[in-house]
This record gives sequence, structure tokens and C-alpha cells, in this order.
Amino acid sequence: MPSPTLHGSSRTRKWVLSSPPVEWATMKLRELLINALRQGPVPQHVAFVMDGNRRFARSNHIETVEGHNMGFEALAKALCYKAGVRVVTIYAFSIENFKRPLHEVNALMEIAKIKLSQLCQHGELMDRYGASLRILGHRSLLRQDVLEAIEQATEMTKHNDRAILNVCFPYTSRDEMTTAIRDIVSSSTIPHTSPPSPSPSDSSTSTSTSASSGRTATPGLMDIESITEKTITRHMFTSGCPPLDLLVRTSGVERLSDFMMWQCHQDTDIVFSDCLWPQFDIWKFMPILINWGVKRRKLEKERGDVEVRGVGMGMGVGRGGGY
Repeated sequence: MPSPTLHGSSRTRKWVLSSPPVEWATMKLRELLINALRQGPVPQHVAFVMDGNRRFARSNHIETVEGHNMGFEALAKALCYKAGVRVVTIYAFSIENFKRPLHEVNALMEIAKIKLSQLCQHGELMDRYGASLRILGHRSLLRQDVLEAIEQATEMTKHNDRAILNVCFPYTSRDEMTTAIRDIVSSSTIPHTSPPSPSPSDSSTSTSTSASSGRTATPGLMDIESITEKTITRHMFTSGCPPLDLLVRTSGVERLSDFMMWQCHQDTDIVFSDCLWPQFDIWKFMPILINWGVKRRKLEKERGDVEVRGVGMGMGVGRGGGY
């Protein structure tokens, strides 16, 4: 059991940090650091796996629902648009989470609805960053009242065009990739009415047609080789977003948990932080951004050296390193 001295020092520390002079100094320091970050390379697309809400609740002896609620509050502290980030994508709710106890699932849906409603009532945060809200995922699994809150929030922010907040809810990468493939197949197979055969002798070379409807499926793509990585990327939920530069998962767990698996590429920096998500803020995020900038400058220098050597040898070198 913590001693009264520890409790007293903790209260004193909180009181000092919340005093107006210290808050003002902290804000100025934060702005100074953010402006310094903008002078170097900044990730254009950052993704978060917001993990650790339940563990935070258990360790602080509060209800699980309150832990999730504090997790949503932490999101506002972690938004990094001022540093120059254009797109933030968060893993808010996995399709697998529907397997959790019903009361927890319902509580998460209520929190989501409340936060979306609050966003509609106080939209200045999104307007300040010029950010539009996008909900990515299998919406058909959501309740009608949550869908209505989503529609209202996305409609309210659709005029913002400087930044994007992608909320994956409910989502898994496997479902996203399955949906993309279905869309590609659907768009490349266009039903149409077959012309009548000119003579019985031509029937052997005609396309097989449904006897009842006279319709056939004709490939809209010339051949299967025309389906490329770019084709699939265009059909992903994140279509139109910059490539994923940085993915951060809190709580110390080192796995992707079916999140952004297609979007992660050879240059995506994946960081696993021991911090629980409700404790994550810009001060926890700042060292990650600084480290990313250092790595990116080193990578760009290495690529520049390779390009110079390639030109010197009379070979053109692409950005991907291929000759």
C-alpha cells in the first residue's frame, strides 16, 4: 500500500504541473519542439494501434468502460497535424472485438456514439486542423444509432481538406483486402445482354449465356496481368491516402493484430511502445517522431548515394532501387 508521503508528493506534482505558469511554459515548449520537427522530414501518414485501455483500467482499479473512455480522450492529445502529418489512421475497434462480452461491446458502441456526437457539437478541433473524418470498416455490423452518428460527423467535417483522420471501426486487414478483391472482381466483370447469334453455325463460338436472362459476364479487364499492386491499393479503404510512413502500437505488445497489413511496406517504421494508450500523449510521441526523422534522413542519404553511383556507372536507378 502506497505511503501517505507518496500520495502527497503525487498530489503536489499534479498541482504544480496544472498551475497556469507551468501550463503556459509547457505549451510554449511543445510549440517550439513541433516547429523544430517541421524543419525536417515529417511522416505524412501515421497509424496507431490504441492498445492498453483494459490493462490501464485494471492497474488503476477503475471500470473497463472508463479505461476505454480515457483511451478516446488520449486520442486528442496524440493528434500530430501541427507537426505536418497529413493523415492519422487509428485502430478503434476490430471486428474480432465483437467476440468480447456483450456488455463491453455495447459500452464501446455507446462511447463511440457519444464521442462522435461531441465531435459534432464541438467541431472546432477538426476545423482547427482542417481535418476530415473518415470511418473505415464493415459498417453493416454497426447499430443504426451508431451509423447515424457516423453520418452526422463525417458530413460535418467533409469540407476540411488539409488533413484526414481515419477511424477504423469495425475493421480488420483481412476484411479490407477481401472487400478490395470483391470490388475488383465486381468492377471487372460487367454483365451485359448478349447479341443474338446470326446463325446456328455460330453457336459453337458464342459466349455461354443464361437461358433465362440472355445475360453473360464479360471481363472488363483485358487479362489477369492487368491487376497490379496499384489496382488493389486503389480499392483499399485508405485509397487516396499517402503511403504509411509510421505505425505505433502502445502497451508493449509486438504484433499488428490484423491492422494495416497491406499498407505496411518496406519503408514503414513500426514502433512498439511500452506505454499504455490512455497514457500516450504528444510528449510520448515526440521522441518517436524525432527518431523517425533521423532514420528517414539517413535512408534518403543512402538512396542518394546509390543513385549517384548508378549514374556514374551509366545506369538509371529508380526510387525503389531497381536498375
